[in-house]
Amino acid sequence: MDDVAPVGADIMRMVLESGCDALGLALLVCGRDDTILFASAAMMQFFPVPARLLRPGTRLRDFLGAVYDTGARPGTLPENSRRRANREDWIAEQMALHWRERYEGVERVGRTRWICLRTRRLPSGIGILSLTDITEQKKREEQLQTDIERIELTEEILDAQPNPICVKDRNLHYIAVNKAFCSLYDLPPEAILGRSAWDLLDADIAERLDLSDRQVLATGRPHSEAEHMVRADGSDLWVVTRKYRVGMPGRQFVVTCMTDVTDIAAWYCGEGGGSPSGLQIRDYSIFSPGQNFYDPFRALNVQQLVETGSMIETLPARGLRVLLATSDRDLEEGIVARLRGSGLDACAVRNLEELESFASTAESRGVKLDVLLLDRALAQRDAIPAWWRDCPLVEVTGSTNIAALLTEIFRACAERRPGRSLFPQGDFEISFEDAAGPGAIATRLDVLVAEDNQINQFVFAQILEGLGISYRIAADGREAVELWQELRPVIVLMDVTLPILNGFEAAAAIREAEKRTGYRTPIVAVTVQALDIDLDQCQASGLDGHIMKPISPDMIEAVLRKYMPAGTLRANG
Repeated sequence: MDDVAPVGADIMRMVLESGCDALGLALLVCGRDDTILFASAAMMQFFPVPARLLRPGTRLRDFLGAVYDTGARPGTLPENSRRRANREDWIAEQMALHWRERYEGVERVGRTRWICLRTRRLPSGIGILSLTDITEQKKREEQLQTDIERIELTEEILDAQPNPICVKDRNLHYIAVNKAFCSLYDLPPEAILGRSAWDLLDADIAERLDLSDRQVLATGRPHSEAEHMVRADGSDLWVVTRKYRVGMPGRQFVVTCMTDVTDIAAWYCGEGGGSPSGLQIRDYSIFSPGQNFYDPFRALNVQQLVETGSMIETLPARGLRVLLATSDRDLEEGIVARLRGSGLDACAVRNLEELESFASTAESRGVKLDVLLLDRALAQRDAIPAWWRDCPLVEVTGSTNIAALLTEIFRACAERRPGRSLFPQGDFEISFEDAAGPGAIATRLDVLVAEDNQINQFVFAQILEGLGISYRIAADGREAVELWQELRPVIVLMDVTLPILNGFEAAAAIREAEKRTGYRTPIVAVTVQALDIDLDQCQASGLDGHIMKPISPDMIEAVLRKYMPAGTLRANG
């Protein structure tokens, strides 16, 4: 009989261990005297205490004290909590918990672990504690809660949008709509969700929508078109509809955004049925000036400009007249629009007869063309050079790169007029009235730029031309002082590394001369990033501030708005 008891106890222990492993929990059994009768090996995974404290006969109080000392104990509070239970209070709280008849709760253990804790006190006085790791479940619940909150926030944002927005699944059923979209049909969301365009619209309109939706799903290319709609209340709605594909392969959706332009646009019809119809802005004056992200010089190949050397002088693009001869409408629209966007005076003719008429009219009016762009595919193109007068010819094709074309135009103009300044003097010539006395100025210059580098001169010219600002460029410090005395500019942009007189010396000379005039011209230094600015020298020379190269349109516009009189830049631009 004495040999049977230990064998039965071992079997019971093995059964309990196997059951704990199968259920994925840790088990602790205590007697009525609060000593441990059994503790599964999984308890070590929850509480890294010495193994001896889990042996049968160990006091529950000693085990709990060791758990407290590890810091990985149930009921761990967040780090920012001011409530901290001392050791004895925590042990007493846990002992009371073990003597409850029934308890179940979820508690944090350490910083990142969560457990489900269950206690039972049997009528015999034996207490049972089971622990289950629910950290992953807790993370999923928190992620689900975060997703729900994000979805609710997204729905609130979409409902606040004034433009109709909808989302369709791969079967082209509506799965999300905002309030503006529902107002088109005067239907609640539940009457639209889960349905398709065929359930809400006429068959021909639904078919057209499905066709564009499926193209977006199949190709991933956005779709855009101007549309006229009639709301459920009978009012007109002019929109620009854009469709996009979002999502991962196998789970992709079509998002449709309808931008309401009813208040600012009107529909126009092409004349004679040949010109396309579309939307046009009623009044461009309603748009406030915004940030200018377009920099014409950025599109050029700077390395090609540098390689041309002395052939490229300070060349403002706005002074160049360019004519394109092509019968290709797409080529005409692409090149002419881009050249005009870069400041050139560009237009096009479509055949030899129009070219001859243009040449005759231009000659009779004394207008000289700077460059003729000739499409290689134009009919009778070989006959053009025979009679076309002294004008550079540059050939273009449908694949011509605009940046390379601009560089070639500037190169052709520089080769045609070597040794001459290509600035159109009429744009900034200042006249003096004899009766007004010396120093009287009839027209005041906006900006004087002192810059000796030819590429930088070109950049300044492009930016100031784009802003509609009158300017002159001086190539050295002495010329800058002389032009200031002659033209009295509103502001001077002064490179500090000029020849003859550097920028500091030129600024000091201007300040000395101003003592006899009674007014002060803002002078802003233009420096390279590698130059360590001496603020004391700037102040001693009379400079009002400085900007760093490379310059940009936004940088120059900010300087002009700061130092030029209010309204001047807006009036010029």
